[in-house]
Amino acid sequence: MTNLVERATAGAADLSAAELRTGTVRLRSKVRRIQPRLVAVLGVEAYRTAFAVRTATVGSRAEPIGGAAAWVLPNPSGRNASYQLPDLVRCFEDLRRAIGTR
Repeated sequence: MTNLVERATAGAADLSAAELRTGTVRLRSKVRRIQPRLVAVLGVEAYRTAFAVRTATVGSRAEPIGGAAAWVLPNPSGRNASYQLPDLVRCFEDLRRAIGTR
């Protein structure tokens, strides 16, 4: 588990696009070193900005991150009104099924 940006904020909106993009460099390096099978990013907008993929949606991504499969999940923050608890559960269950865990 890691962060794209290593500083605390009140919300994702407090992070600049430059900070998010810089975070991808560190993340890719960390993934190459640790070699996980999959990397899940919380926050669709953060992913879109950080990885410059404006059309990204929740779910599996075709573009790997540092050699690992990539997955985008909605931010589970209470501030994210777009995804209610049943929606979040479904998204996380989709990821669980994709990686083959119970």
